[in-house]
Order: sequence, then structure tokens, then C-alpha cells
Amino acid sequence: MKKVKSKFVDKQYKLTKAVAPLSFMLPTRNNKRSPLMYFDETTGVNRSLRYARNQKSPFEDEQDGNAIVEPVIFEDGFLYVPKENQILQSFLHYHPYYGKKFVEVDEAKDAEAEVAILMVEADAMVEAKSLSLDQLENVSRVLFNTDTSRVSTAELKRDILVYARNNPQDFLEVVNDPELKIMGTVQRFFDAGLLSYRKKGAEVWYSTPTNKTKMLNVPFGSEGLNITVQFLQSDDGLEPLKHLETLLDS
Repeated sequence: MKKVKSKFVDKQYKLTKAVAPLSFMLPTRNNKRSPLMYFDETTGVNRSLRYARNQKSPFEDEQDGNAIVEPVIFEDGFLYVPKENQILQSFLHYHPYYGKKFVEVDEAKDAEAEVAILMVEADAMVEAKSLSLDQLENVSRVLFNTDTSRVSTAELKRDILVYARNNPQDFLEVVNDPELKIMGTVQRFFDAGLLSYRKKGAEVWYSTPTNKTKMLNVPFGSEGLNITVQFLQSDDGLEPLKHLETLLDS
């Protein structure tokens, strides 16, 4: 059987913090202040790590007594490790900070993630541009609690497009919510004064010419709009919903 030759490549690593320090020194030997231990799943043993370029292994139990410990420093948030330094690449692979404080730069993977984000942004913008006026008004009521009778269509479009660009995932979730229409309608009830909040949003009351009674209590930590939508979609809320829609259209 032909032996597969290992492929050694240069690697680059980066700190995971959004704002990386100009210089960051990585712990390179196990001590009480910076424990560098790797749990070996095969043997069930915690093994001490130490970076010494003149050794053949990053594990202390496989190193001789002539280990020369060297510093490992990230400059401007990055660390370049050539293929010739396999010990450092191996040490970084087992290091407990790997995946937490630093990661290996994977340009292909990063590009895929960036493409996925851009695709969501593009989908959101296309969806925002295609909304009808009724949909624009419904989305605005749900997202911004907007009284659409007080703003122009251009303002609605601008606000929706800006929101879709800055919050594409949230926007798509709202637009694709099957309850969007009813949520928009219920918000219109509040905008038209047919429903109102009392006691700092803890209660929802009818405010029609013939009904000034309490509709429901809003549980602590819940959104009044969502609770009202749930009630008006229940068996007890169907008649009030029809009546409010009649008043809204009159």
C-alpha cells in the first residue's frame, strides 16, 4: 500500500476579540497561573503542554531535559506560523485557548460565512423592495409601532429598507411570520384608539363607543401586542375581532 504523504502548510492564527491588542503573549508552559493541560481522550490522562522549538512534541512528557521555551506573540492580532515550525502548529492545536481566544485563519471558511451573510442581506433587501403598501404598513406597525397615518409612503419605504439592511435576519423573520397581517391589524386597533393600554401596559382595554371594559391582563415580561393577538385569535376573541374590524373599516 502506498503511504500517503503528509501535507505541511503555512498557517495563520488570529485573536477572536473584535479589538485585538497590538501585542498579545500566549502562555507557553504549564503553571499554576496559566494551566496548560490537554485531556487525552485515548488514555484518559491530563497532559501538560509546553512549547519548545527544539523538541519533537508539544507535550512535556515527551520532551527531554534540554527544552528551550520560547515566547509566542500575536502582533496586531495575528500570528504567522510557517510549515517548517510543526511543533508550534501542534502546540497551538492543543492549546486550551484555541477556539476561545484565538483561531486558525481559514479564508475559504470565512468566505463561505461572509457569502451566507451577504445572501441573507440580499434576500432581505429584495423582500423589502417588493412589499406592497399594505405590507409596508403592517411591517412598520409591528417593527416600529408606527402610526402609519402620520408618515408618508416614502418614509415607510426608507425605514423598512434601512431596517432590512441592518437587521436582515430579524426582518425576514417578521415578513415571513404568518401572523404578520393580524398583528398589523391589531396594531391598527391601538392606533385608531379602539384598544388602549392601562396601568403602564399591564392591561388592555376596549375603547369603542359602546365598550369601555377590560379585555385582558398582560403577563409580566410579555408584549401587550402579542398577548392581544393571541386572545383575538382564540374562540373567545373571534367576535370581538370581527366587531373591531367593522369599526376600523367604518
